[in-house]
Amino acid sequence: MTKEIQRLKKQLLREELRRQGKVPSYRRWLLAGVFFALVIAGSLLWYQANLQKIVGKRLQTALEFKATGRYAEALDALQRLYKDYPKFATTPQALIESGEILELYLGRYDDALLTYLLLLRDFPDHPSAPAIERRIADLYKFRLDNCSQAIAVYQRIVDRSEGDGDRLQYEVADCYFQLNNFEQARIEFESLQKKYPQSDQLAEVQFRIAVTYALEGQLPEAEASYRMVVQNWPENPYALEARFGLAGVLEEQERLLEAREELVSLQGIYRNQSTLNQKLEQIQARIDKKKKAI
Repeated sequence: MTKEIQRLKKQLLREELRRQGKVPSYRRWLLAGVFFALVIAGSLLWYQANLQKIVGKRLQTALEFKATGRYAEALDALQRLYKDYPKFATTPQALIESGEILELYLGRYDDALLTYLLLLRDFPDHPSAPAIERRIADLYKFRLDNCSQAIAVYQRIVDRSEGDGDRLQYEVADCYFQLNNFEQARIEFESLQKKYPQSDQLAEVQFRIAVTYALEGQLPEAEASYRMVVQNWPENPYALEARFGLAGVLEEQERLLEAREELVSLQGIYRNQSTLNQKLEQIQARIDKKKKAI
């Protein structure tokens, strides 16, 4: 009976509190929690709905900094954008712009390389990925003097059979040449000739093949390759270079009169007359010395 009386008292107390407009404290906290949850949910919905505008405005500000030559500020804004929104739709553009600033305006080539590599890692299927991979290869070769890494990247692009293949194949060959691997350079140059018979680089490529033979001391092969340039591309600037190279090969084979004749035919048309005259004097001195010996 006592328990029923206590239960009845509590019920009457609650009814009285309701009549007086009072709510127990635990219910007040519950209502407050619901209210704040609704506020937070509404804020998140607003944030998501306006996120595109927020990110777009930050990107636009960074691009304005870049356009006005404020490269350090632009770079800082772009890097913070990547840090805050690493997977957002405009993040690839932020990375590309950062890489360009580092590479083209600040000369920080290692940092530019890292930025481009981040783009390929995080967004491998982005439409800009192939072009960025080429920039990476060019950075390795032309800015970081790392032909070994450049070869790997160029070759990967060549293997995908993308456009401009002759230019990429040329860079592979030239990298091997710079590494003093003349045999492999020649193989790559010859591969270019076979795969891209319409390339406008063929005269230069044949000239470079001749040079690899000459550097390896394979003089008959070098002579034949130089003559091929002159015969097949007589109007190309590399034909004159081939004739000068041919004179050097003839001299090394002790065919001094032929070498002198080749050099004399270049007088007035070769781009470096000073070098030509020095070479002529050198060969003439050797001819005169031989005559005296006889």
